Amino acid sequence: MCGRYNIITDAQALFDAFRVEAGLEGATLARYNVAPATEQLVILSEGGHRQARWHHWGLIPHWAKDKTIGYKTINARGETVATKPAFRAALRQRRCLVPATGFYEWKVQEGGKQPYLIKLRSGELFSFAGLWETWTGPEGELRSFTIVTTEPNALMARIHDRMPVIIPRAQYAHWLDTALQDPAQIQPMIASYPAAELEAVPVGRAVNSTRNQGPELIEPAGTPLDQRA
Repeated sequence: MCGRYNIITDAQALFDAFRVEAGLEGATLARYNVAPATEQLVILSEGGHRQARWHHWGLIPHWAKDKTIGYKTINARGETVATKPAFRAALRQRRCLVPATGFYEWKVQEGGKQPYLIKLRSGELFSFAGLWETWTGPEGELRSFTIVTTEPNALMARIHDRMPVIIPRAQYAHWLDTALQDPAQIQPMIASYPAAELEAVPVGRAVNSTRNQGPELIEPAGTPLDQRA
């Protein structure tokens, strides 16, 4: 699964990566410990234009009776996303990109779970594969999203049995193309990101609590996992 990530960037970097036409004015993001049920930035295409919009993390289908379903839908399994009632319509019609600079995962080991920060070796901004929905409740319209997950690559398999789908920059336009609605054409993009392009760095356990925020959370607490013998 993917239950925590960070995004540390600014409007210029977001524009350079995503070529967004609206929604980034003055955006500066320094979110070191992003958690579910919070409002986060996603990139989507509406009316043929790329826009940055704030969405609630935890997808709420339009047919849901209340928004509590969002606690169970922070992730969508890539293997079944085309058939699950909560996600199948969004896969065809409402895909989005979820900008990030890294994500956290916990490895079970002697002495307790060790958190790791997984990021691109290049240090660049990247994007998870996301889906979004609009739900209307007593308080009005609420837009929400989920992050698609898949089987782990060789690096992630040493930490967890799932990993988020990372969309290569060359495929951003393809993923966001609302004219592309055949799951058979979309499914090939739901794949494990190459292990050689990622690194997994152990960090302190302060990240365990969503109350903790700040640059100290991304400070290394040991040798990157993929560099160990």
